[in-house]
Amino acid sequence: MSNLQTRIREQLQKEREAATLLLQEWVRHPSVQCEELSIQESIAKRLAAMGLEVDVWEMGGEELLKHPYFVSPRSVFQNSPNVVGVWRGVGGGRSIILNGHVDVVPAGDEAQWSHSPFSGEIVDGKLYGRGATDMKGGNLSSLLAIQVLQALNVRLKGDVIFQSVVEEESGGAGTLATILRGYKADAALIPEPTNLKIFPKQQGSMWFRLTVKGRSAHGGTRYEGVSAIEKSMLVVQAIGRLEKERNQRMTDPLYEKLPIPIPINIGVIEGGKWPSSVADLVKLEGRMGVAPGEQMTDAKAEMAAALSRLSEEDPWFAEHPVELEWFGAQWVPGSVALDHPLMEILQQQFVATTGEKAVVEASPWGTDGGLLTLLADTPAIVVGPGVTSVAHYPDEYIELDDVFRCAEIFALTLIEWCGIAEE
Repeated sequence: MSNLQTRIREQLQKEREAATLLLQEWVRHPSVQCEELSIQESIAKRLAAMGLEVDVWEMGGEELLKHPYFVSPRSVFQNSPNVVGVWRGVGGGRSIILNGHVDVVPAGDEAQWSHSPFSGEIVDGKLYGRGATDMKGGNLSSLLAIQVLQALNVRLKGDVIFQSVVEEESGGAGTLATILRGYKADAALIPEPTNLKIFPKQQGSMWFRLTVKGRSAHGGTRYEGVSAIEKSMLVVQAIGRLEKERNQRMTDPLYEKLPIPIPINIGVIEGGKWPSSVADLVKLEGRMGVAPGEQMTDAKAEMAAALSRLSEEDPWFAEHPVELEWFGAQWVPGSVALDHPLMEILQQQFVATTGEKAVVEASPWGTDGGLLTLLADTPAIVVGPGVTSVAHYPDEYIELDDVFRCAEIFALTLIEWCGIAEE
């Protein structure tokens, strides 16, 4: 272990208590959609105290709202500002973005929680609360990486851009707004909860809605009608075949541990109005996974083609085709080459910090990294602390040791990537 790494680890230990209290404070902000203002004000104040150039703004305007990659259930973002802090380097080095979101999904049924969802309760080294793992713990790792280097009077050559964004859970409008505002870098780290695995590739996804038509009749003479519910079963089977076909093409070894690399999930089904009537309409809503490197338009075309083939199976669909609509959230797939210089540095610093070889896999879900890679020409790698399996679940928690372990990896990575200035 180098002398500088020893000093970084010691400094993180010195700051551990205060940093843990800060994470508790962040978790206690119930920053669900439309209510992110208080935590963003807190973060902006802290970045300013650290001497970063701070930019706070409420996103909006036609450039954003009419952008082809804009998705959100709302068009007004009052009380939901974006925050960016720039730690300027002395020049001559590579820049990096540390991107994380503060919006969290709703807590759900609080009776299913052992502690209040926004308590920040600590038990056996685990900090509990909605957003602890997804992804306020990772955001703290990013902040600490900067903070500890500053405390040790380390100056970097390249700029470090800390981004605290909103709207990730709805499809990435917050990060899209940072890109349109001009924030780009030579690379990016996104500390989503990966259990400290390194994800150079990430699946994208899109929401879809299918409308299946039937013909109403009295339940006593149901044979005179056409049940949309029965027809929807054929649609579900067709979706299943499409999922199988698409996944049979997935040969990327980074996905070999995932039983279904790019799933198509049907999450909503609604149909029928009366028990004694034949249902004449069924609505299905779901999520379609998109492979890294795949165009979202190509995935949409495959779905449309699969649905059109239903007429070969059942003549009813020739005259009453299934209506396909793409709506709501979408996450752009992303891919960074395994031999990218940042991948090499990350893996080296993982070994230096943990003494173990890093696990490199592909992400089973989407993040804002796809937008950065595609639109900002900023290759984004996803790696962070947090237990993926408890994100969005009751009793969400994060292992505090992993937060500080990630902060050490990030601090060392910033030094190697951005370059350290001469004394």
